[in-house]
Amino acid sequence: MNSNSKYDILNDAASAIVKCNKAEAVAAMHRGLDAGIDPIELFMNGFGRGLHEVGEAFGKGRIFLPELTLAADAMKAISSMVDMIAQVPRFPSLPLETIIIATVEGDIHDIGKCLVVSVMRSEGLHVIDLGCDVPNDVIIRKALEHDASIIATSALLTTTILQQEKLEIALRERGLKGRFRTMVGGAPVTRRWAESIGADAYAANGQDAAQCALRLLTERMEKNG
Repeated sequence: MNSNSKYDILNDAASAIVKCNKAEAVAAMHRGLDAGIDPIELFMNGFGRGLHEVGEAFGKGRIFLPELTLAADAMKAISSMVDMIAQVPRFPSLPLETIIIATVEGDIHDIGKCLVVSVMRSEGLHVIDLGCDVPNDVIIRKALEHDASIIATSALLTTTILQQEKLEIALRERGLKGRFRTMVGGAPVTRRWAESIGADAYAANGQDAAQCALRLLTERMEKNG
């Protein structure tokens, strides 16, 4: 019998993602909500912890793409539930500025991006998710179409993080670097990498990404008066 203690529910949530079990993940989510656990805490400290373990296992070659895909499916189900629950912005004074987010071209993994999107939306941020394997030209075009304030990109593979650098180059060449603030993240991405390519911010996880976005938007508001 499953325990309804907060500690056990968070552990069960993490375990469900590690086991790539969508049904167990959804059940853990319902148990957590019934027990009065804040959905964002449940998402970050339970499911997010499991997601971190999956990412580390994939990076070390202990699991492979089929398992990663199943874990991503489970995480998407949880992300959808969190998106439905977290409808009230925590920062209503912020203007409704748009964040464009995408997994870079050549990378079909969105397991981490889904977490980032859900946490950002829970903070009241307006996020447009372009999905996976998105060319830089499309990212820039969509950012222009939606008059975005921030462009965030995720890369899970060491071979695809170069697309983040190419995006920075493309923005500078088109004279758009000052128009959009850029954020980068993903398993192989580091703060040093972000600084070396000229990105405006590096986010290590979903909560970090939301806080970085809020900081960038606040700075933009103050600059514009």
